[in-house]
Amino acid sequence: MTHSLYSRRKFVKHATMSSLVLGAALPALANKKAVATGKRVGIIGLDTSHSTAFTKALNSPDASPDFLGYTIVAAYPYGSKDIESSTKRIPGYTDEVKKLNVEIVDSISDLLRKVDVVLLETNDGRLHLEQALQVLKAGKRLFIDKPIAASLPDAIAIFEASRKYNIPIFSASSLRHIKGIEKVDKKTVVGADTFSPAVLEKTHPDLFWYGIHGVETLYTVMGTGCRQVVRVHNDGTDIVVGTWADGRVGTFRGTRTGKHDYGGTVYTQNGNIVLGPYGGYEPLLKDIVHYFETGEVPVTPEETLEIFAFMEAADESKRRGGIPVTLASVIKK
Repeated sequence: MTHSLYSRRKFVKHATMSSLVLGAALPALANKKAVATGKRVGIIGLDTSHSTAFTKALNSPDASPDFLGYTIVAAYPYGSKDIESSTKRIPGYTDEVKKLNVEIVDSISDLLRKVDVVLLETNDGRLHLEQALQVLKAGKRLFIDKPIAASLPDAIAIFEASRKYNIPIFSASSLRHIKGIEKVDKKTVVGADTFSPAVLEKTHPDLFWYGIHGVETLYTVMGTGCRQVVRVHNDGTDIVVGTWADGRVGTFRGTRTGKHDYGGTVYTQNGNIVLGPYGGYEPLLKDIVHYFETGEVPVTPEETLEIFAFMEAADESKRRGGIPVTLASVIKK
């Protein structure tokens, strides 16, 4: 991690100061939707349902005014080449977006010549650093879908590049907008329990692949400042207990049996708030469009990096038999 030493020092310094442990138009030509200058969106990666969901929302003739006329005009399909659950989706999702008047291109460089902003949707976080660098070097704003990367060093390197090229970026799960969140006054939160599926993928650290959804929900209500975590793991379930620097406790339950569902409970000074059900992609898409338009990010780099340190510390706790692991120690490592 020598390549990210400056970023790490800056991140830990920020964390200390903050009392943290870490620092379409449908294909009918007569009704073709005009694309305003600066509103052309490109997609990298057609191996996730997020790509088609975002395209249907932005390119609909009845698209929400909140989307400000942003339209997906081109897509580069790849994409993981060795994760079967991703690769098998590419042909079908490619056909879907073509029907929504999206041009399929042969390379990221071709894509960048045709668009103003980019959704990096590749399901495989191992590819994100390489793909993001191409977009940032081209000077284009970039949303990176979860996971921002398949390792903590890669996540740090992506934010280093964001600073180098002076292009703010963000990454987020749509579970940040789970129903009930709007009722939470974060200043009153004394603790929280969240849950989501936590399907495992051998190419990624355990929680990076899918458990990140529930971890992001936890951070949305608790905020940053987690000091250490303890993880209980078996074949069907993960439970991660985080202790924040101010003494609050937040837990994440990741499930691999039973019904896949999302939710939680937020404990506040004024009573408890139940989270759920899942609220769909459109609230996140509004955040993305606002970012494309203004450059303002709704989730800071510091929070995203702490989320990934939380998940990496949870992996380390598992490797060490469930003992407490500090977030600071995984950053040092």
